[in-house]
Amino acid sequence: MCWDNGTEPVVIGFPEGFAWGTATASYQIEGAVAEDGRQPSIWDTFSHRPGTILNGDTGDQAADHYHRYPEDVATLGWLGVHFYRFSLAWPRLQPSGRGPLNRRGAGFYHRLLDELGKTDVQPWVTIYHWDLPQVLEDEGGWPARDTALRFADFAAAVHEEFGDRVQWWTTMNEPFCVAFNGYAEGIHAPGRAEPGAALAAGHHLLLGHGLAIERMRAARPDSRLGITLNLAPMRPATGSAADAEVARKLDARKNRFFLDPIFTGRYPQSLLAEVAGLGFADHVHEGDLGHIAAPLDFLGVNFYRPFYARARTVAELAAARGTPSPWVACPEAELVDPAGPKTQMGWIIEPDGLHDLLTWVSREYTLPPLYLTENGMAVDDRPAADGTVPDPERIGYLDAHLHAAHRAIGDGVDLRGYFVWSLLDNFEWALGLERRFGLVHVDYPTGNRTPKASAAWYRQVIRNNALP
Repeated sequence: MCWDNGTEPVVIGFPEGFAWGTATASYQIEGAVAEDGRQPSIWDTFSHRPGTILNGDTGDQAADHYHRYPEDVATLGWLGVHFYRFSLAWPRLQPSGRGPLNRRGAGFYHRLLDELGKTDVQPWVTIYHWDLPQVLEDEGGWPARDTALRFADFAAAVHEEFGDRVQWWTTMNEPFCVAFNGYAEGIHAPGRAEPGAALAAGHHLLLGHGLAIERMRAARPDSRLGITLNLAPMRPATGSAADAEVARKLDARKNRFFLDPIFTGRYPQSLLAEVAGLGFADHVHEGDLGHIAAPLDFLGVNFYRPFYARARTVAELAAARGTPSPWVACPEAELVDPAGPKTQMGWIIEPDGLHDLLTWVSREYTLPPLYLTENGMAVDDRPAADGTVPDPERIGYLDAHLHAAHRAIGDGVDLRGYFVWSLLDNFEWALGLERRFGLVHVDYPTGNRTPKASAAWYRQVIRNNALP
């Protein structure tokens, strides 16, 4: 709480009906990568490639949620969250990337939903959180238009399978990372460094999203449908005109590449001009943008930090030539880390950036209701001698960002909910098992779970619908 004139407590309360939740992703927690008919995803292949993942970790076991889901759902019940946002493993449900659903794979998610049904926790399904079946990557992956069609088929199939049990559906999580970290920078699966392919992948991800929305809407109009984007304020590192121009270009790639076609039905004109030599326009067929702009019931926003951009000098640009970058057709751009406190990931902690992002996107676009579908902090937290897991840094991070979210609501932002990333410590993609985001500590050798101090803190926030 805050204090008014040093005497009276002022409760920082959230609107009635505000949705509290937490989130996970299939490859990051499930394990069981070769059980019940599941076939490899691009992350199975990528994580087993030497040198790609910190410490040589893989998601083969991860948090072993596939076998320990009852315990994890019990923790959700104890937390008192309203929603549990989890993703469906495409290679578990459709191992060949097409055709009928694998009944053994579907059985796992039905058991998970059964367990959630014993609590007051509602499921919120993300259909795609990065684990493309390897067989589809072998056929071209997201740069191939056919993958968008295969995704729409998959979305329609899982919506038909679980639609009577799940109301809230996110088509995709963070398509920026899939397209530009996976196909341009190469630090995520499938590890390709092909700028033109990355642009094609970005468009086909959006096309698959739009086609899926249309098919799910037609099948079950009462479903709540949306997408989750990882957005960030893109700030110039200095007051120079060169830095301002670079920040503008990176904003077009990080934010507007996705926001503009979804909410305005077109790509940014400046970006189209900048990538004209990479054949992007050839991938945008007549009618595509109409599908991409299919109306949504919500927009999910993932926020961790603002970005600071600077323009490289001529010498720096020459030295960096040939180095893969997510910033397609913008080799002069470099991200810098300003001074200040940082997370275990090395990310600047700047809660005001969340307020700035939410108010900016709400001014700039006509939007459906917003949900913060991910926000959290990696901390090198470890069990204490008494068996507890103190993580005061995470509590401070969450508290500060919820204050920023509350200010945004007061400034007119239609923010309806907040989801902590993540329920469990998990496989943090290229950074393996070392980075810990969870409210619950996982001892990977044994699988033992221990709620951290932040879990108890978040439980109190949910119970009071207010910051303590």
